[in-house]
Amino acid sequence: MELERLVVIWCPELQQEGARGEEARRFVHVVARAGELCPWAHPIRLGVCALPARGPARFFGGEEMVVSRLVEAVGENAHVGVADGLFAAVLAARSQLIVQAGEARPFLAPWSVATLARPELAVTLQRLGVTTLGQFAALPSPHVSDRFGADAAACHKVARGETGELVGIRDRSIERRLRVARGEDPDLGAEPPPYQPGFFGGASAADTRAALSFSRVQERLGIEAVLIGRVQGGRDPSEQAALVPWGSPEAGVARTGGAPWPGRLPPPSPTQVLQVPRRAEVVDDAGGAVGVSGRGLLSGEPARLSVEGGPWQSITAWAGPWPVTERWWTVRRRRARIQAVTADGVARLLSTERAQWWVEALYD
Repeated sequence: MELERLVVIWCPELQQEGARGEEARRFVHVVARAGELCPWAHPIRLGVCALPARGPARFFGGEEMVVSRLVEAVGENAHVGVADGLFAAVLAARSQLIVQAGEARPFLAPWSVATLARPELAVTLQRLGVTTLGQFAALPSPHVSDRFGADAAACHKVARGETGELVGIRDRSIERRLRVARGEDPDLGAEPPPYQPGFFGGASAADTRAALSFSRVQERLGIEAVLIGRVQGGRDPSEQAALVPWGSPEAGVARTGGAPWPGRLPPPSPTQVLQVPRRAEVVDDAGGAVGVSGRGLLSGEPARLSVEGGPWQSITAWAGPWPVTERWWTVRRRRARIQAVTADGVARLLSTERAQWWVEALYD
């Protein structure tokens, strides 16, 4: 698939908005000046806007002339670059380069995997010795999808030059923020984004009012001021949900990925995941400590539980264990989990690692 060739204007001094909002007002002028040369200029996020390269290049006599005119017109210490696809074009602008058509993949190859804006993926890849986009692109696609999930597979396609845009590279609130900076009423004609589900069970007037209220909060306090939950892949209950900005493409979309997640807990899911696990002890009828062997078997039947050194509670029902082996590429980490109900009616998710039990979560 041929990627769209784009010109990107990157203003390093306008990337972060200060308390007075001066950067947004200055960026309004950048977009306006770019629009005077090309009516298709559109903002991507604060300090970054893009426009198609083909039409302006024909009109002005080449991409070099387009870049030169934009640098002169917009000011603001702007960097301008051209490449195939939005991700590569942004990096080209940062480097003030024109990347020739079809050369996006070799251009991206020496860049760090951190440019994907996926910190957890970057750390994992770096631990594996994969530090550049070129090394990441060289990995087999099925292995990336199976081991790291759907989002990493999408990043892999970008690194290979097969697709041109990362999820999350666009700030969906930027148009509204710029209307505010221009002194316009941001609510005129405003509707909740089409990808955003209703808050109260449908597309009611209450949903619309809530959406507009959340947008106003984000305009004043930033995109991270309103967060909603998203279901995603993972083995731990704490990994299977993430908070993402309201209005972002990820909001309300389950991203469980294609990985099998061996050791993942069966339903039902816990109702409360503890931010800080609580130390616990589990013993059998004889008072001996219960552990889990390397084969994933319990050393005895769980009979009593003590949490944080508190009173012992009889275990009336339990299920498991579910062994989990993680980080096979570095130091092997073995854990196992059980579900246990005590005589006081409390159901808990317990995990053990290196002979120590922990309470991870609670069930209703």
